[in-house]
Amino acid sequence: MAEEIRALKLNKTWTIEQLPFGKHPIGCKWVYKVKRRADESIKRYKARLVAKGFTQVEGIDYHKTFTPVAKLVTVRCLLTVAVAKEWHMQQMDVNNAFLHGDLEEEVYMKLPLGFSASINGTVCRLRKSLYGLR
Repeated sequence: MAEEIRALKLNKTWTIEQLPFGKHPIGCKWVYKVKRRADESIKRYKARLVAKGFTQVEGIDYHKTFTPVAKLVTVRCLLTVAVAKEWHMQQMDVNNAFLHGDLEEEVYMKLPLGFSASINGTVCRLRKSLYGLR
């Protein structure tokens, strides 16, 4: 959980603000997963904070949905061209890649479990995308 919170803070995923009048915050929850090696031994434990996007209302919390994901046929085509032209290829993984997208909408989220606020009505205003948003 600490690693996930650190990544969210470094990415400036949200700012802590007072909930404006007439706005409703969406919830969030922690999702846990055990990553295993090929021999089924435990490699690491992973925690991810996800928004309860199913509570968002179209036209208020979001206007359109878009997922920047490459289709498998496109990846295969690119690899075929790279092999034919004898290009040098490398693979990389971007941690929390989905979280780099800026939000245009005003979306407020309740504070995650483990966070506390000294003032009632304090919420997270999402500045970047979070898993689970629409």
